[in-house]
Amino acid sequence: MAVVRRVALVTGAAAGIGLAIARRLAKAGYDIAIADVDSGGAERAAQELRGDGRRTTAIACDVGDRAAAYRMAETAGRALGDVDLLVNNAGIARLGPLASFPEADWRELFRVNVDGVFFCCQAVLPRMAARRQGNIVNIASWNGKLGAPNFGAYSATKAAVISLTQALARELASHGIRVNAVCPGIVAGTPMRAQVERLGEAFGLPPSSERAKVIPLGRLATPEDIANAVAFLASDEAAYMTGQAVNVTGGLWLH
Repeated sequence: MAVVRRVALVTGAAAGIGLAIARRLAKAGYDIAIADVDSGGAERAAQELRGDGRRTTAIACDVGDRAAAYRMAETAGRALGDVDLLVNNAGIARLGPLASFPEADWRELFRVNVDGVFFCCQAVLPRMAARRQGNIVNIASWNGKLGAPNFGAYSATKAAVISLTQALARELASHGIRVNAVCPGIVAGTPMRAQVERLGEAFGLPPSSERAKVIPLGRLATPEDIANAVAFLASDEAAYMTGQAVNVTGGLWLH
C-alpha cells in the first residue's frame, strides 16, 4: 500500500511556538516546510526534523511581502508536494499607548501579522481548492479578544486575524477547506515573550512570573501547549470544526 504523505507549511518556525508546532506536526507524520525570515534558523530546524526521519525544506520568507509569500508556497510545493496544512504562525509584537504609538510600528505590525496571514492564505488556496481539501490554522492571541493598555496595536492585529479566520472558514467550507485559529495566552520560553518582557518593563507592566499567579491552572503556557492545540485542529478528530478561535490560556480568558 502506498504511503500517503501529508505536507505542512509552518511560518515563523525557526524558533519558539513555530518550532514547537513543526516538531509536533512532524511527530504526527507531516513532512514540514519551515519558513522564517531567519534563514539560518529555518535551516537548523529543518535539519533537526530531517534527523528524525521527516522530509523537510527550509525557506527564507518575509510573509508580509506578497511576492515572497507566493514564492514560499511554490518552493514548498516543489520540494515536498502540495501543501495540506498551512500554519500561519509568523508574527511580531510592539507595545505602547495608542495615543502616542508610532505610525511606523503600527504599519509594521499590520504588515506582518495581518498582511502576512492574508498573503500566505492566498498563496496556498488555489491548489487546496483545486484538490478540494486543505486545512489552515492561524495563530492569533487572547489579546485579539480584548483590549489591554499598551497592547492595543498588537490586539488590533490579532482581532483582524480572528475575523479573517471566520470569513475564510465560511468562504472555503464548500471547497473542503477548514480554517481555524488558536489564541494563546501567556507563553513562556519564546523569543517574543522575552521581547515583551523587556518592552513591558519600560511601561511598568508586571513580569509574566507575577501574571502566572492569576492563571487558574497556575502556570504559563509552554510552546508545546500551543503546538498540541494546532495538531488537534489539523487532525481528522476536528473534522467538524471550522471558523473557531480556540483559547489556550489556562483559564485566563474564557470568551
